[in-house]
Amino acid sequence: MPDPRFILSSFDPAPEYLAPGLRWRGFSDRVMGGVSEAEFGRDFIAGRRCIRLVGRVTRDRGGGFIQMALDVGTRGRAFDASAWAGVELELFGNDEDYNLHLRTSDCGWYDDSYRLTFRILPLWQTLRVPWSDLVPNSVERPLNPARLERIAVLGWMREFDADVALARVALYR
Repeated sequence: MPDPRFILSSFDPAPEYLAPGLRWRGFSDRVMGGVSEAEFGRDFIAGRRCIRLVGRVTRDRGGGFIQMALDVGTRGRAFDASAWAGVELELFGNDEDYNLHLRTSDCGWYDDSYRLTFRILPLWQTLRVPWSDLVPNSVERPLNPARLERIAVLGWMREFDADVALARVALYR
């Protein structure tokens, strides 16, 4: 039976995979004047290859985030994820709360997104999020997965030491 998931990015098992045209980025609130610190790169945690976001999240100077983001929109076009029920992430954390933010072409301002807060323990676990669980923030329209542009995991809007790793992100039926 074929896999009921559509893999967008996988670091484990080998070989590493990234769907054509997509890219990962890691950054912090420093892009807008904040002072949160972030390191983003490849790692090997608890027997799995992954990408890892580590840093200090602080609200100082109007900031409050660090993030790793998968840009799924390419050349100004949104990615049509409407055939899928939601997004699935394989994560390892440090027993802290993190945010999942999805951006669509309906999002204008940098803070517009569809969001979910979740806790990630220090073990590999699968987070499966149906589209309907994502709450709009500063967006008038409900989430339209046919207009998907970015999937991001964030340390978000509180003072804490973030350490979160991701081995795979997929869409599921």
